[in-house]
Amino acid sequence: MKYAKFVAIAAVLAFCLLVPTASEAAREVKMSYNGPADAENNAVHLFAENFKKFVEEGTKGEVTVRLFPDSQLGNEEERMELLSKQGMNQPIINVASFAGVAPVFPEIYASAIPFMFNNYEAAHFFFDNSRFWNKSKEEFRKRTGAYLLEAVEEGGFLAFTNNKNEIKSPEDFKGLKFRGMDEGQIILYKSFGASGTPVPWTELYMALKTGVVDGQMNPAMYIKMGSLQEVQKYLTLANIQYSDQFLVVNGDFLDSLTPEQKAVVIDAGKKANALNRQAMAEQDKKDIDYLVEKGMIAYSPTPAEMDAFREAGQPAYVEWLKSKAGEDWLNLALECAKNANEKAK
Repeated sequence: MKYAKFVAIAAVLAFCLLVPTASEAAREVKMSYNGPADAENNAVHLFAENFKKFVEEGTKGEVTVRLFPDSQLGNEEERMELLSKQGMNQPIINVASFAGVAPVFPEIYASAIPFMFNNYEAAHFFFDNSRFWNKSKEEFRKRTGAYLLEAVEEGGFLAFTNNKNEIKSPEDFKGLKFRGMDEGQIILYKSFGASGTPVPWTELYMALKTGVVDGQMNPAMYIKMGSLQEVQKYLTLANIQYSDQFLVVNGDFLDSLTPEQKAVVIDAGKKANALNRQAMAEQDKKDIDYLVEKGMIAYSPTPAEMDAFREAGQPAYVEWLKSKAGEDWLNLALECAKNANEKAK
């Protein structure tokens, strides 16, 4: 009887040693973002797949990431509400566009002033090392309780297209009608002497074909995706705005991890973003080459011409942004962008 009792106790102890405790068991975190589960056509999904891989490999499966593409956990604002201290404070990871971040941190708009960056290297330096980016991460953490970790590259720089004439300077816009996605774009066009008209993406092709508008702005990948080369002749690679989204992680979740696990998650974001940057640079070149092969005439403005675009377009856009981002944040962003351009020469 005593022997049987001893065996039973030994079995229980052995079971306890073999079965992981709650703290040792794998932690699953949900990751949500916009767009389909298609790494070839959705750069955010490419980022998410690599992020998941790096987290799970780096933690040896102690932390797992479950992907929810196509906004399955809600729209932009709903997902941000889920992970913030003011909302449900759920252990989720979110890749958010400006539409998701701006309601809780409108100062992020200061990073999208037109013609801020001369090239990809300058944009990368700005979002990796600048005082603006470091201050943004600190302020975002204070307001939301969440961590703003990365500016995820997702589409290359926006470029101008039109079917009337080659654009090399602000004067070349005069009298043209452009599709504007938002009030800021319309203000930019007006500063160049053109007009801006809101047109949904789903109607853009026909609007360009029928002359409702003469031109638009988008990264090369979207121009190709929408077959806009069929109704547009001229492509101006003016580095209008850097196309990015933002990696945001629930604060309580990240702080609940061991220091080693937390470091892996942060590093996973950096490594996945580095791969995105490489992939987007290669894809952007391929897409531009494709558009040229299909008959578009591409033009890259000279440094002097880029200065002319800045001088004509930035003041009105910055004035519009003051009510959203605040003058101090705008000045800091412009100063840091200037430094980034110098570093990237």
